[in-house]
Amino acid sequence: NFGVDLSFCCFPRFDETKEGEVVRHDGKRSDGYLEHIFKHAAKELFGMDVKEITYKALKNKDFQEVTLEKDGETVLRFAAAYGFRNIQNMVLKLKKGKFLYHFVEVLACPGGCLNGKGQTQTEDGKPDKALLNQVEEVYAAIPVRLPETNVRVQRMYQDWLEGVDSKKVQDTLHTKYSAVNQTASNLDIKW
Repeated sequence: NFGVDLSFCCFPRFDETKEGEVVRHDGKRSDGYLEHIFKHAAKELFGMDVKEITYKALKNKDFQEVTLEKDGETVLRFAAAYGFRNIQNMVLKLKKGKFLYHFVEVLACPGGCLNGKGQTQTEDGKPDKALLNQVEEVYAAIPVRLPETNVRVQRMYQDWLEGVDSKKVQDTLHTKYSAVNQTASNLDIKW
C-alpha cells in the first residue's frame, strides 16, 4: 500500500485571479508538480530540506527518475512518465509487480504539457522548439509561491474543507491504493 496526498497541488479556483497575482508551483515547467511534492515529502516524512532536484533519464528523456537517499538508503523514488509509450511501460511494470515508485507524474504528451498538440507548433503541426523555449522562460519568470502559503488555499482549507486535519480533508484529498484481485475476462486491456 502507498498513499498519495494531493492536498497542496490540485485545487479548483473559486474566484477570479487579478493581474499581478499569477504564481506558479515549485518546478521548472508547468508540469512539475513532482518537484513540489518530492520536496514536501522529503521535508514532512524525513525532515530533509531539498533545494535542488536531479532528474535521471532512464530509457529516454521522457521517463525520468528522482530519488532521495538517507543514511545510504533510497527512501523516496519518484518518476516522471511523459507520452503514451512510457505510460504503457509503466503500467506493464505495475502489473508485473516491478513498480518501484512512490509517486509518478504522468502526462500524455511527450515532452510534457507545453509540448502538447494545443500548444507551440509551427503551421505544419510540428513542435516549434524556439517558441517552446520562450514559453518555458516566461513560465520560469513567474514568481513561485508554495501552495501551503497561498491565502486562497488557506481559506479553502478553513471554509470548504473544515480545517487542515479534518475528516473532509482526508476523504477529499487523500487516497490509498492497494492491489486489486485480477478477474479473468476477455475484455481486459492488454498493454
